[in-house]
Amino acid sequence: MLSFHLAVKEDFEAVNGQILAQLHSNVDLVENIGHYIIEAGGKRLRPLLVLLVANSLKTTSRAHIDLAVIIEFIHTATLLHDDVVDLSELRRNRPTANAKWGNAPSVLVGDFLYSRAFQMMVRLGSMDVMDILSEATNIIAEGEVLQLVNAGDANTTEQRYLDVINYKTAKLFEAAAEIGAIAANASREQRLAFKKFGHHLGMAFQLMDDILDYTGDMEKLGKNIGDDLSEGKPTLPLIYAMQNSSLEQKNLIAHAITDKTAENFLHIANIVQSSGALKYCKTMADKQIESALEALTALPDSVYKTELCKLARFSVSRSF
Repeated sequence: MLSFHLAVKEDFEAVNGQILAQLHSNVDLVENIGHYIIEAGGKRLRPLLVLLVANSLKTTSRAHIDLAVIIEFIHTATLLHDDVVDLSELRRNRPTANAKWGNAPSVLVGDFLYSRAFQMMVRLGSMDVMDILSEATNIIAEGEVLQLVNAGDANTTEQRYLDVINYKTAKLFEAAAEIGAIAANASREQRLAFKKFGHHLGMAFQLMDDILDYTGDMEKLGKNIGDDLSEGKPTLPLIYAMQNSSLEQKNLIAHAITDKTAENFLHIANIVQSSGALKYCKTMADKQIESALEALTALPDSVYKTELCKLARFSVSRSF
């Protein structure tokens, strides 16, 4: 367990207990699929963000526990839906829920988790939280559609890629950080600072995910290397490589994206490496983290602020 998890260990245990309690359903299949994907683990960075932010502001309530659960349910719902859309078969070193139970149950249990998250929000009674998370889920859905539109399009620009990761990934990090601040009755300035921190952290996190698709270890990542290519996703490493390679190499990558095939993945991975694409993406991720850390400078020092800084640096140094 990493230090930023240890800093909120008791809160994390409370979150895990609440997750199990809130997965209750009178329909066995709902509970089975819900438990399966939640118990697979993962980094749980989004609920972690809620807990660290709230504690950094010396929260005196327990609202941050429920908010961390809500964020995890929303994220898990997106994973269930993503895996169906992407026809994924492996996540966190286990068969995906859709591979195990089928597409229809996975989509419907994703809907259950979304609705359970909003039931929990209503019980908390915070219109600010409702506003932030309803907007976030709406924007995430737009990001999913935009990614679908870009899939198979070798002419996707860097800006369109950045729009996708902003909507699809950074928005939930941003929301997690801001509602963590709300749980601690933060000032407007503190809320905005943590919102900015979450945004840049989320952007960096997704950039690193896309780098790891070409450098990571399948066992550590818990998913099949080259999945993005086989789904025709024009991620930044591919976009940059096409712009900085020979015409023959560019055409090879473009055809792989258009045909949604990872047949030449190893060859393409070598092109990505030699083009300088990974260095370019890592530099961009590092700049995002610099902006994230800058957002924290005016906030009071605490062990939790220190751990937030460690979390930010971890996001661009990880191998999984």
